[in-house]
Amino acid sequence: MSVDPIIAASNFRINSEILSVKPFGEGNIHESFYVETKADRFPNYLLQHKNKHVFRDIPSMMNNISKVCSHLDRKLEKQGKDTFRHNLKLIPSIEGKLYYEDSEGEFWSMCIFIDNSQSYPIPVNNKMAESGGLITGEFHANLADFSEEMSDILPGFHNISFRFNQWDSALDEISSAQKILFAKEIDWIESRREEMLKFYHFIDIGIIPKRLVHNDAKLLNVLFDAKNDPVCLIDLDTVQYGSVLSDFGDAIRSYTNTAAEDEPNTDKIHFHKAYFEAFTRGYLKSAFHFLTDSEIEHLSFAPVYICFEQLLRFLMDFLEGNHYYKIAYPEHNLIRARAQFKLLNEFERNRVYMNGIVNKIIESAH
Repeated sequence: MSVDPIIAASNFRINSEILSVKPFGEGNIHESFYVETKADRFPNYLLQHKNKHVFRDIPSMMNNISKVCSHLDRKLEKQGKDTFRHNLKLIPSIEGKLYYEDSEGEFWSMCIFIDNSQSYPIPVNNKMAESGGLITGEFHANLADFSEEMSDILPGFHNISFRFNQWDSALDEISSAQKILFAKEIDWIESRREEMLKFYHFIDIGIIPKRLVHNDAKLLNVLFDAKNDPVCLIDLDTVQYGSVLSDFGDAIRSYTNTAAEDEPNTDKIHFHKAYFEAFTRGYLKSAFHFLTDSEIEHLSFAPVYICFEQLLRFLMDFLEGNHYYKIAYPEHNLIRARAQFKLLNEFERNRVYMNGIVNKIIESAH
């Protein structure tokens, strides 16, 4: 990044003097900044330097986000909710665009910062897990009738057939020595190929329907207030058509992991059953009325699928030289992959339990 964030921030219509621009959060893809101004109303903003190497079409991505936010505004207004608190509000550039392109060809976006809220890497209690499920289900429910055309800004996202094509190409490029050195990790992928492709086939042929989904529904992308009540889903960069099972699975992957995503000591990684039940209870409370039988049937497999996909992506990025995810050290993605494999084992061992919880909650809803 060569352009000063203060210069980027000054190119948006915030109509107030900027007091400071400071780095904010630790995202794996974008760089974020907290912008403080002198304004009395909505004095703070979130500025993001977008990663154009991951998102190749930033204008289309921002147009997707705008369509979704407009749709959610209409839904939330009918529900009597404050759209400035429970939905993202994009700030246009001085030129009236949804983004600012700087002199170096880098892209920036800005939205109102939702004050008195914060996100968490892991739930602090069952209530937070259930609340996260509730707002994720509400997000899906509010978008269940969304039918506008969306740009496919991440082709193949959560499409395991697409990922396997990438994987096969990656294996063709690595050396024989690497294949021997990481034979165990490669086998993790190959031994599950058939099962994962079979599941995605149900989505591909429409047995499991495609809907507008978040596509990155981890706990860190939910804001909570001081009482740990949910406020808003954030980071809508990946929103596009897909399966709600991807969001459910990704949420479970983040809510129920007892350790960090890059925990090197896999003995610390376990499946938090109470958080699974709490999240699922909240989610189904919001989403049960529109889910199909096929979606409900596969809820317990969704965490297995998404965890496997993330394992594959971390391992593939490591073998290809760490081009996608930000890393703190050369083996970072390998450590992430090994942590995902332990979590995958936890999900696989608890499939019967998870399915039982889903069925119990469904039965109690009737």
